[in-house]
Amino acid sequence: MNYSDAFHIMTKPTGAICNMDCTYCFYLEKEKLYPGTKDFKMKEEVLESYVKQYIEVQKIPEISFAWQGGEPTLMGLDFFKKVVELQKKYANGKIINNSFQTNGVLLDDEWCEFFAENKFLIGLSIDGPKEIHDKYRYFKGGQDSFEKVVRGIDFMKKHSVDFNTLTCVNRDNSYKPLEVYNFLKEIGSGFIQFIPIIERVGKREDVDLTLISPNDKVPNEVSDWSVESLQYGKFLSAIFDEWVRKDVGKYYVQIFDIALEAWYGMEPSLCVFRETCGTAMALEHNGDLYSCDHYVYPENKLGNVLEETIEKLVNSEQQKKFGNDKLAKLPKFCHECDVKFACNGECPKHRFIKTPDGEDGLNYLCAGYYHFFNHIDPYMKFMANQLVQQKAPANVMEWAIEKEKGFPSYNVGRNDDCPCGSNKKYKKCCAVGTSRH
Repeated sequence: MNYSDAFHIMTKPTGAICNMDCTYCFYLEKEKLYPGTKDFKMKEEVLESYVKQYIEVQKIPEISFAWQGGEPTLMGLDFFKKVVELQKKYANGKIINNSFQTNGVLLDDEWCEFFAENKFLIGLSIDGPKEIHDKYRYFKGGQDSFEKVVRGIDFMKKHSVDFNTLTCVNRDNSYKPLEVYNFLKEIGSGFIQFIPIIERVGKREDVDLTLISPNDKVPNEVSDWSVESLQYGKFLSAIFDEWVRKDVGKYYVQIFDIALEAWYGMEPSLCVFRETCGTAMALEHNGDLYSCDHYVYPENKLGNVLEETIEKLVNSEQQKKFGNDKLAKLPKFCHECDVKFACNGECPKHRFIKTPDGEDGLNYLCAGYYHFFNHIDPYMKFMANQLVQQKAPANVMEWAIEKEKGFPSYNVGRNDDCPCGSNKKYKKCCAVGTSRH
């Protein structure tokens, strides 16, 4: 397998530099990896080499660039005008797409006119209504950020910029699922991503980075802002219950779409839920390429794109091992789990607790995912069956209401075929509740 046939790089042109100081941000301290660096802005020679190679090496007709940080708007608009210019120069007939993750506080008419004209898809980071958002997301001086983020949304709406939202699920907002979900709908987010926040804080002074590597064995504790495992599953389940009755086909929640892929028999398209990974890397401001955005540590540096080709770095034995270890190091407990097909042990970054048998490598979020995937199982079976029959998965909304009432119009008995279309008896399918944790 050549990873370079199709891969993804999250590009950080400002490195870890940001105009905000969010409590839970795992990337801010990556500045320490470049001691003595005064200018974290990506230089033009790095940018051009990267754009040229990234387009040329992939054997696919459509290339997607992703710009993140830190905060990418700190590069200034001229930098991204140069990005578009270089992409056109090296496109060679390929379609070029751009996504741009931002905190939104610097967005204005000029930025949004550019985004709209060049069809950038904007990911806007927002954690919920003001009192929820401002708890952890604030400026360097501690000032609240909510009003400026909402102002950025207003500019995007004014210029008809395509945007979605990224919400970090933390210890606080995980207990307010519907408040968060309804707010995201109110601000016009048609596509919603939820990212669980889990970080371990090293408890030794000689640790270079406070938020330690997933493989680090120094004494540590889970941060007090990290989401609790089971609560994350309950958070997702509560939002799913609202969505599956009212919003299917109207609002798209990334993890629900990914789950449907799994129930439909496809391998999940999101890297954290795939059996193996390794095709989603991170590029720092100076051209250093790392195995993954969650693994920007010295031991995970693959090389520099000015010194070695991207193709060589992407296909290196180091990167292939990194990707294959996701499956190779999955505990036996996970291999025997009935929701492995949907979870696959999730991200290795979170695999730092022990299984009930004492084996290393269980995901911290295991209890939450097991709760969530079992909770959505009957609805996912129904939607997958609708797809098989070339019908609309949105039919699940009417079916969900029927299920709540015991399927009165189906007149189903315990020994009848389950209305979800699974080809199992009702008593062994949707009538069954399971628990493992």
